[in-house]
This record gives sequence, C-alpha cells and structure tokens, in this order.
Amino acid sequence: MGQSKPQTVTRIIFRWLIAILYFGAGIAHILQPEGFLAITPDWVPFPEQVVFWTGAAEIAGAIGIVTQRFRYAAAIGLALYALCVWPANINHAVNNIAMGGSTLGPGYHIPRLILQPVIIWWALWAGGVTDWPFRRKK
Repeated sequence: MGQSKPQTVTRIIFRWLIAILYFGAGIAHILQPEGFLAITPDWVPFPEQVVFWTGAAEIAGAIGIVTQRFRYAAAIGLALYALCVWPANINHAVNNIAMGGSTLGPGYHIPRLILQPVIIWWALWAGGVTDWPFRRKK
C-alpha cells in the first residue's frame, strides 16, 4: 500500500463528500438502471450487468475510501472508475440522450465533461494518493 498522508479537516470532509456521492450513485445504478443503460455506449457488452457492477463498484469504493485499511486502493479504484465511465458521459453529451424524459443540453454536458478529470483528482486527493497541488515546497 501507499504511504500514509497527513490528515486535514478539509481532506476528511472531501473524502466523506465523495464517498456519499459515489454511494448514492451506486445505489441509483442498482435500483434505477434505466438512465445509465440509456447512456451506455453500444459497444459495451452486457450493459445491464455492467451498470449493475459499476453500481457495486461505486458502493465498494465509497465504503473503502472512508476505511483506513482500504483508503489508498479505493481512491485509485474510484479514480480509474471515473476514467472508465467517461465514454458513457461523452456518449450522453454527443448524442444528447434523454434521461427521465428530458435532455440536459450543453449547459450540463460541457461542464460535466470538463469536470471528469477533477473527479478523478478528487478521489486520488481525498484518498491520500496525491497531495498535488497543495504540497508545500521544501
């Protein structure tokens, strides 16, 4: 496992916030998969199973990132997860796929696509994998 990074109140708050968001998204993937299935690219095999297991991965990552023993690995897992689902976000944006009967438009899609790297970084920072850009120069 990685080195233990010093804890800060801000990091702890952001760790719990990302855990809550991923946990909620995981529950939604499992209980209400229709919207996620709609944005899943056609080239993804077994989309129903993929959506279910991505939900399970989000829940596991959310629990792991707030657990000292699994935090580092969970942070890497959540970052990789966010990278792997980016094609679904791109598909959603490019094809303006309706979810819940309505489309979201560029005011949602453009910021969402731009923020995906921030979500990846957030998982890594909250889990103590990186201190960038807050590391102090020596």
